[in-house]
Formats: sequence, structure tokens, C-alpha cells
Amino acid sequence: MPYPMYEVGSVPGERLRATRVRRGFTQEALAERAGLSVGVIKKLERGGTGRLETYHALARALNVRTSALLESAGPHQVRRSDADKIDLLSFRQVITPPVGALGPVAAQSSLDPEPDLVRLGETAGTVALAYHTDDYAQVAELLPPLVSSAHVAVAHFSAGSDHTQALRIRSDVLQMAGRYLTQVRAYDLAHVALRDATNDALTAGAFDAVASAVYQQGWLLMRQGRLDEAEAVSISTAEAVEPRISRASRKDLGAWGKLLVHASAAASRNNRVREAREMLTLGRTASAALAGKTAVAPSSWGRFDWRTVVFQHIENQLVAERPERVLRLAERVEGAGDTVFMRRHLLDVAQAHVMLKHRDEATGILERLRAETPAWLRHQQMATSIFQQIQHMSGRVTNRHRALAAFFDTP
Repeated sequence: MPYPMYEVGSVPGERLRATRVRRGFTQEALAERAGLSVGVIKKLERGGTGRLETYHALARALNVRTSALLESAGPHQVRRSDADKIDLLSFRQVITPPVGALGPVAAQSSLDPEPDLVRLGETAGTVALAYHTDDYAQVAELLPPLVSSAHVAVAHFSAGSDHTQALRIRSDVLQMAGRYLTQVRAYDLAHVALRDATNDALTAGAFDAVASAVYQQGWLLMRQGRLDEAEAVSISTAEAVEPRISRASRKDLGAWGKLLVHASAAASRNNRVREAREMLTLGRTASAALAGKTAVAPSSWGRFDWRTVVFQHIENQLVAERPERVLRLAERVEGAGDTVFMRRHLLDVAQAHVMLKHRDEATGILERLRAETPAWLRHQQMATSIFQQIQHMSGRVTNRHRALAAFFDTP
């Protein structure tokens, strides 16, 4: 598995077959060109399920966009579980409340005579810190009442600067909710939160917050396999908020740069190599303007500097299945940040080692991440997949591997 993507539930077998025939490939020829087995091609064309990275390999072999092979067959064809309906109930109540003749029905009412915007902002900062320190239990506990309080504040302050400030705070809070819900794969609920966060930021005239909310949408859309949309919304927003370099603040540059990096990531996964390269070139402009400094937005897109652009370039090489180049580039930035800042990049490096059958090196990276950022690692499907691939490699099973198997809960 060259990069983290998610299983496509409704498989476009007919579209794959039609594209293959139109390009003049037999199943055997396409399998060889894509580096897959003939059995995989046959399975997909018969309506079997496949992972998104498999479709990327096929799209590259067929010289089409990855999205051109993806076509929904309808949600009724996949059984879905309601297991999360209780766990996420508090989020659903505040993000998607029922709407009646008089408007949304609040899940709970506030007993305070007047919302305190300063205190509300401070609480939002506390939740942002909890998220970035991987305290997901606190995030899950505090976010729903925080969203509810933000709703109350916006309704109470109906005009003026207080209304604008309340909208801005609610936008930040909804962005955090969208980010957390994306992390736990509650994608549709996350989309509502991020849509509303974007609308609040637009109403408040806070274009840095608009950029932040759209950045989160791009992440969500990529995890859903909506690559065309992820690229389009990131590029259009980057164009709208592009700062004047000579006057731009760090946050302006960071928000712009993050959008460009996301556009590059989406284009790379969508087999649009030239566009991915162009977006990354613009991202380098944003990082260069920071003059070695780092832009930080804890409640939304996190950090941005020259390393962000380099890490995305490395990830794009992984998507293109060039593991040797990934490792050569990674050597140049080794030690360029702490584990938390580099952890997504480290998974790319581990995947490159797996692709080259470097069992011990990949194992070592997972052990490092487990020791230094375990709560985050548990939520990374890519990490679990990397370890499963390590398990399938030849070699003696050691206590190191047994400990990782227990951590990832794999047999």
C-alpha cells in the first residue's frame, strides 16, 4: 500500500472494464502495467471491492484521473452499521439539531444571562491544545458543550462587533469538531460542521478562518476519495485568499500555503502530476516568504513552514511509488523537527521501507511513534496497514513485533 487511502465501498467495475477496453488492454496487460495481479483486475470488474490506492495504480496505468474510475453504485449496496449513533449522539445534537417551524431546536439551553465571549474563546483554546496533545478523550467531552455555547453566543449577540466575534469563535469551534470527526471517520457529520464553519467565517469577513475551514474540508474530501473536489476547493480558495507577500502576516502565509499543499496532495493522488508540481511550487513561495519562521494555527491547520512543503513533495513521491527517492529526500530533513511535527512524514518513510522490504527499518519507525505519540498512532489506518505488511514479510517474529501486534490489535 503506497499511501493511506480508504476502501471504496461501491466499486465501479463496469467503468474500469470500459476504460480498459477503450485503451486496448487485456486484463493481463493492465495487471502487468499497474503492478497488480490479474486476479485483482478480474475481481474488480466483477464488482468486488478495492482500496483507493489500487484505483490510483490502475488510473496511472490507464493514463486517466483516479476519479474517472470511481462511480458510486448506491449506498443500498453496502451494509452500514449504526454502532456510532450513541457514541456520537452529543455531536449530532449540536451540529445537526432538528429544525422546526421556528428554526433549529436547541439540544440544551444556556442558564447564563449573557455569554462571555472571552471565556468562550479561552475554552476553545483549551480544546485546541487538548487536540494537539492527542488528548482525544478531553476533546470528545468538551467539544459538544462548547459548540452549544457557541450557538448560544451567536444567537445572543445578533449584531455588531460582538456578533462578528461570536461567529469567528463558532467557526473555530466547528473546525475543531470537523477535524475530530474526520479523525474518527464520521465523515458526513464532519462535512456539516466544516460547511457551517466556512459560512460563519465568510459572514464574519474572516478570510483566514475561511482558508482554515476549507483546508479541513480538503482533508476530509481526500479521505472520502473526492479528489477532484478536494483539489478544486483548495485551489479556488487559495486564489481568493492569496496574500500580498510584502504585507502578509505569518497566519495569512500559512493558511495560503496549507491550501496549496492540500491541492498538491489531491492532484497527486488523482494522477495529475503536473498540477501537483505547480501547486507545490506556489507552496514554496509561501514558505520562502516566512524566511525560516513557522506559521501556527492550533485550532485549524496546525503548522506551516518549509518542512511542510518538503514533506508533501516526499509524500507525492510515495504516491508515485518511488520509495528510493522518498528515502533519499527524507535523509535531508532527518532531525528537522520533533516526532509530533514529523509523524505523518515518518509514516511515509516507513511505507517506503516496506515497499523496499526493509522490515527492521519500518518496524523501528512504528516503535518510535508508539513510544512518543501513541494516542495519535492508534487512529492512523496507514500505520495499521504498514504493520500488517510487515507481518507478511519473511523473518522471525520477535517480541518487538508481538508488542506492535498487541498495540494495533492485529492477530
